Amino acid sequence: MTDERYLQLLSEKFPNSQAVITELINLRAILSLPKGTEHFVSDLHGASSAFIHMIKNASGVVRRKVDEVYGETMPEEEKRALCALIYYPDERIEYEKTVQPDMEAWYKIRLSQTVEIARAVTIKYSRSKVHKLLPPDYAYIIKELLHETNLEQHDRNTYYHAIIDAIIETGCADQLLIAICYLIHSLTIDTLHIVGDIFDRGSGAAKIMDVLSTVRDYDIQWGNHDIEWMGAMTGNMALLATVLRVSIRYANIETLEEGYGINLLPLANFAMTVYGDDPCVIWQTKDFDNNPRLTRSAQLMAKMHKAISIIQFKLEGQTVLRHPEWGMDDRAILHKCKVESGKWKVDGQVLLDQNLPTIDPKDPYALSQEEQDLMDQLWRSFRKSEKMQKHLKMLYEHGSLYLVRNGFLLYHAAIPLNADGSFTEAEVCGKRVSGKALMDRTDAIIRQAYYGTGKAKADALDYMLYLWEGANSPLYNKDKMTTFERYFLPKGEAWEEHKGAYFTLADDEKICEQILKEFGLDPATGRIVNGHVPVRTIKGETPMRANGKRFVIDGGFSKPYQEKTGIAGYTLIYNSHGIQLVEHESFESREQAVLSGNDIHNRTLLQDFTGKRMRIKDTDKGKELLEQIDALEQLLAMYRNGSLRER
Repeated sequence: MTDERYLQLLSEKFPNSQAVITELINLRAILSLPKGTEHFVSDLHGASSAFIHMIKNASGVVRRKVDEVYGETMPEEEKRALCALIYYPDERIEYEKTVQPDMEAWYKIRLSQTVEIARAVTIKYSRSKVHKLLPPDYAYIIKELLHETNLEQHDRNTYYHAIIDAIIETGCADQLLIAICYLIHSLTIDTLHIVGDIFDRGSGAAKIMDVLSTVRDYDIQWGNHDIEWMGAMTGNMALLATVLRVSIRYANIETLEEGYGINLLPLANFAMTVYGDDPCVIWQTKDFDNNPRLTRSAQLMAKMHKAISIIQFKLEGQTVLRHPEWGMDDRAILHKCKVESGKWKVDGQVLLDQNLPTIDPKDPYALSQEEQDLMDQLWRSFRKSEKMQKHLKMLYEHGSLYLVRNGFLLYHAAIPLNADGSFTEAEVCGKRVSGKALMDRTDAIIRQAYYGTGKAKADALDYMLYLWEGANSPLYNKDKMTTFERYFLPKGEAWEEHKGAYFTLADDEKICEQILKEFGLDPATGRIVNGHVPVRTIKGETPMRANGKRFVIDGGFSKPYQEKTGIAGYTLIYNSHGIQLVEHESFESREQAVLSGNDIHNRTLLQDFTGKRMRIKDTDKGKELLEQIDALEQLLAMYRNGSLRER
């Protein structure tokens, strides 16, 4: 039985029997509707153009709807033009105005066609849900166009065309077309799951976050690169330096400067002062997009890269030495660097860069006064960026370390395992935990770094660094991160990073079933979705693992990874019919998609469809609705037996 106090509160919203009955009818009807479409993507890594196009074309779903509605009655070129309009209505309309001899005729055709596609995508949603998504200025008109079914066929056609004629005559065609196209966008993806790593590598992470702020229903399972940025945004100075280093290394300072308004001039001035005559040979940045800005300032970028890297190694060392319980003493390296026979060496090996004027051998982890002033300036810039703070709040409010939803277990990287397949027990800020308890404890610590106070907050903020590079971190899970070695030592054994047992064992169906059971899922029907490790299709790897129990959907949205993967990303689609796994080719440009109608080629790798269509009653949302129905039925009984007075 539901708590009577809850029913009393419920009666405030439903004050009489009729109000309860109306809501019961509504909820029971919703339970019978087909399940909404869920899209799963991971490892976006700042590839905003490809991500935005994926949102607009719903990983090929929009094109399939056009094919379903028009089949062979519409030529291919016409389908591409219609899709281009749906994807980018603002730009496509402006383009058509430059090439169409009769815009009025074009409006009539495109309004009718987009309404037909909108009908096709709204058919499995309740009218109330659709109506909530309509823009207020055009809600009435769009409702009439979508639902003009109460008249005879001849009268219906006359009424329909009269509406369209009036729309064109009053000059509203552009705005209405745009509104209908955005309605299609919002309903082809009912829920968007991002399984980690929005940040780093590409230059558009801030743009991705801006787009997410307009998405109706989304969630984020934090990845290691997200945690790196979250730690920096929250005040972990070692991770702030790491964010700057990685951004400069991959030539994507646009995210910092243009996306978040971070002033990098103090870093540039510091780097020129300290390393003005240094060629910084080993510090040249990696440019995957032939950025002309980088070409013009390559030497300055190299000096900035070196300056912030040295600061990172100092701050990392300070943090690691504060926490011996992490077992990461080998990552505090600067005190092992000695000047021998006039050469900087570590463990007898000569460093590849000998110009280290800011490192004091007697106190190697201490920042110079100039370095400290620089970090203070950069932190003030991070803290004052309104957009950065808005995005940080989004990451916390919509994010989690893992998610259980509709039989799927989502997490970015790993559940730490021992070599025998048992769950690794690790210390997380004073508590030894494993399996689901480790994930829950880690999630709580990540939140404490943002919401906490005092020493607990400080320790949690430090722990964000461990999550970025610690051996038992579920977001990293390698024995060490050899960043220092990869800069200062020749390629070889010192560069090696050994993955945890999870990355081998999780391809075993029994191990996946064990993990699913640990998180309360049915091991027979549940599935795991991961990102983190790029799937090298060019080497014959497949995203489907463990006899279909686990999907690894890091397919390389970002260009730096596409040489490894051979493709440009995956989308896992879960709709009322079943599961589809879609593989994407590289996205060329928004302009090309607008003008020529060229689309990402999407290849379906898997269609796991069942004969029985899944309804909302079969989902987690359905379980919530059934609980609401039970409470409403109890409230109705109380009204009818007189134990609660109607109003």
